[in-house]
Amino acid sequence: MTKRNIMHNKNSNAEVDLSLRQFIKNLGYTAGGLALLTTVPWLQSCTPEKLAEIKNQKARVAILGTGSRGTYHLHNLLKIPHAQIVALCDNYQPNLNAAAALCPTAKTYTNYHKMLESKEIDAVIISTPLNWHAPMVLDSLAAGKHVFCEKSMALTMDECKEIYDAYLKTDKVLYFGMQRLYDKKYIKALQMIHSGVIGDVVGMRCHWFRNHDWRRPVPSPELERHINWRLYWESSAGLMTELATHQLEVSNWAMKSVPESVMGMGDIVYWKDGREVYDSISLVYRYKNGVKTTYETLISNKFNGMGEQILGHKGTMELAKGEYFFEEAKPAPGIMQLINQVEEKVFSTIPVAGPSWRPEVSGEKKPLYVMGEKSSVNSGLSMIGAEDDGSEEMLSAFCQASITGEKAPNIVEECYCSTILCLMGNEAIKQQRKIDFPEKYIIPYIKF
Repeated sequence: MTKRNIMHNKNSNAEVDLSLRQFIKNLGYTAGGLALLTTVPWLQSCTPEKLAEIKNQKARVAILGTGSRGTYHLHNLLKIPHAQIVALCDNYQPNLNAAAALCPTAKTYTNYHKMLESKEIDAVIISTPLNWHAPMVLDSLAAGKHVFCEKSMALTMDECKEIYDAYLKTDKVLYFGMQRLYDKKYIKALQMIHSGVIGDVVGMRCHWFRNHDWRRPVPSPELERHINWRLYWESSAGLMTELATHQLEVSNWAMKSVPESVMGMGDIVYWKDGREVYDSISLVYRYKNGVKTTYETLISNKFNGMGEQILGHKGTMELAKGEYFFEEAKPAPGIMQLINQVEEKVFSTIPVAGPSWRPEVSGEKKPLYVMGEKSSVNSGLSMIGAEDDGSEEMLSAFCQASITGEKAPNIVEECYCSTILCLMGNEAIKQQRKIDFPEKYIIPYIKF
């Protein structure tokens, strides 16, 4: 894309995205050292220096899908100096009207094909139901637009592969909404894991619990599947692609590889209201070296909230909370009790073998903090990352890339892998057997 100079008033000449610039600097980036960028290569395209170079330019952005997530992106875009919202598109008029009220200068559309014909649009942000991701991404790339699409990549494995193949052939930028890749505490925590702070990774536990029926009010019966699309297989892959995709990506990030198989169960346990997708899922993903990720999610109890635990032989990393813990190097409680009893001559002889004197339980947890400070926890999320979860930084990086045309390494591949794993999980539940990663969908990026 040809760079465009945009006229500014005197007060805006120095505008740059200070949030993204400070974000990278806070992570330890320095002009002379690229250690950070070798561990998170997708940041190579949005360094502070590159960001400063585009301070007089704007990416002209269209939002396709103006529901809750699309509106969230709209609010973030309004804070990004190098972004200009020029178009809005939705086939549900109430949502479109609400978005237009927030951005009255943007042109509105109800047909996305018509919108893609506009020469005034550089980039498209897609926040639509999952079954529309593949056709809209492919059509947008074919129309010569840069694309940011919400996770997950697509509804089927074939569609994921079609998007990936199209990406390899285009010179356009493609991002997917895997915002943990831009979340400061996740980046720092994963750097620590890879440096061996918690030792060898021996297991991972991921969970996401909510207590909500996932339904939205429907003004008329014919709109049920349009508005409550998450509840039906024709338009959704359920809890896996809505929630698990983020956490499986983090597991892969920690392991620097992709699990080779999955097995598990899923059911409709509580919300028996005509929905088709499960409201309770338990899965186990196995990596080639035997390490496993256990994944559990349900939406009828929120006690445990959301979290990812990376278990090392020296300690544990609680990623969502930005905390980590070291194993306590103390003698087993039962052994200490036995020694004390012998010393006090409770027994006349020492048994060769005996029972466990006390259950093996974890010691007092004494957290350390990834970001160097104590974090308050709200609904299972650290306040460090509850609102600043990387979404704005990722969107800013996409707008920057839409100006420079520079692709961010690994983002497409990370979303591809996590989406395929989610769809494999659903297949394992459906077939009630272990599912291996299908050879047909293995791409060069994948390492087992």
